[in-house]
Amino acid sequence: MEKKNTVQEQPSSSRRDFIKAAAGTAAGLMIVPRHVLGKGYVAPSDKLTVAGVGVGGKGTSDIANFFKSGKANIGYLCDVDDRRAATSVKNFPQAKYYKDWREMFEKESKNFDAVSVSTPDHTHAVVAMAAMQLGKHVYVQKPMTHDIYEARMLTEAAAKYKVVTQMGNQGSSGDGVRQLHEWHDAGIIGNVHTVYIWTNRPIWPQGIPWPTDKPAVPKELDWNLWLGTAPYKDYVENLIPGSWRGWWDYGTGALGDLGCHLMEAPFRILDLKYAVDMQASVGSVFTAFGKRGIFPDSCPPSSHATLTFPKTPKTKGQVTMHWMDGGIKPERPEELGANELFGDGNSGILFVGTKGKMMASEYAANPRLLPLSRMEEVKVKQKFARVPGSAEGHYAQWVEGCIAGYGKMELSSPFEKAGPLTEAILMANLAIRGADMPKPRATGNGYDYPGANLKMLWDYKNMKVTNFDEVNQWVKRTYREGWSLGV
Repeated sequence: MEKKNTVQEQPSSSRRDFIKAAAGTAAGLMIVPRHVLGKGYVAPSDKLTVAGVGVGGKGTSDIANFFKSGKANIGYLCDVDDRRAATSVKNFPQAKYYKDWREMFEKESKNFDAVSVSTPDHTHAVVAMAAMQLGKHVYVQKPMTHDIYEARMLTEAAAKYKVVTQMGNQGSSGDGVRQLHEWHDAGIIGNVHTVYIWTNRPIWPQGIPWPTDKPAVPKELDWNLWLGTAPYKDYVENLIPGSWRGWWDYGTGALGDLGCHLMEAPFRILDLKYAVDMQASVGSVFTAFGKRGIFPDSCPPSSHATLTFPKTPKTKGQVTMHWMDGGIKPERPEELGANELFGDGNSGILFVGTKGKMMASEYAANPRLLPLSRMEEVKVKQKFARVPGSAEGHYAQWVEGCIAGYGKMELSSPFEKAGPLTEAILMANLAIRGADMPKPRATGNGYDYPGANLKMLWDYKNMKVTNFDEVNQWVKRTYREGWSLGV
């Protein structure tokens, strides 16, 4: 389809140069408050101008929801794939369209206030960091980053640059997590010591070899830009739109897809921060009798990861969190009836306390006490204010927070909360990757998997596993030449 205002020239300066130049231009702008303009006038600062990076798929609904708030203009659109961007371009014909976000930032930074990042996981951090360095508020899809190091750096940058941030785990704005929080704080289930989380994800191929076919790159796609920070590989089909999640270079597996939606509730309710250790087991694929397939580029088809969190002001001791994917579920609690739904059928959260249990579905929706008969018996006073619109109000909340300014309004998933949550998810992925890492036997006959048979000890301050160094290469991956986080 034909696009208006399409700009496709390649940027002529380095990332550092364009940030410096753009920041200098932006510094000359002045936001005029409403009272100066007088009654009946609407100040420019009363509407947020958003630039979207990655505007297909989830990006399509993200920017549509910002606009739906009535307080945001969608001024700029950017996507490496014209096919994926088509709906957003149609929905916002006045928005200027770019293919390369770096060029958009260089040329247009003085004209927008905030950036929405809905690209694949491996480019979240570089886009978000560059935006914050320009003083722009940022909304980043979950997971916040691909690597632990990136999450730590973005969390620090949000405070340094004093910008309003939100991760796209909309369940954190839902009524469900607040109801669970109120039950917990009222002591209804006692002291929580164990949490089980499960999902039917992945719903894309995992545990497979990298394709060997080399089809032509579609003319609408800039493959080099799509690869971004990742190592160069020839284009393959069926990676876009969503199956990239199952490849470690680009995605973060089932944990990256649903971990932020499911783990947010226990993080909030129990005031969890950083785990002290993790371990995992993974499903394997056998390509012939007795021959286990080795597919290091691909996430495993299923996994069970366990994280241990230290005591917090909301717990009486350590908390053990279990993550299960690929259709694996924990044992049904005895308080649940034989024909009663466990979670939502596909995903769920189960809190185990000293006096009882409580359960919820994906996004922490549909919270329930167990046995379900307690739902009629237990009444607690509302303690936490609800977000207008519940989970769907997550987008408007960020828009309003940006307009109010840094530190002026409480948000559901700012980077100070989303950062530690993302790090925990990625720590579990370290354990999963470690458990799936083969080591050739000295005899030359087969492989062992030492990472599957130990508990990995985590040094939070230095961001490293202290007893299995092989996985530390994934704490901070090496970017492809020409790309930098800029810190």
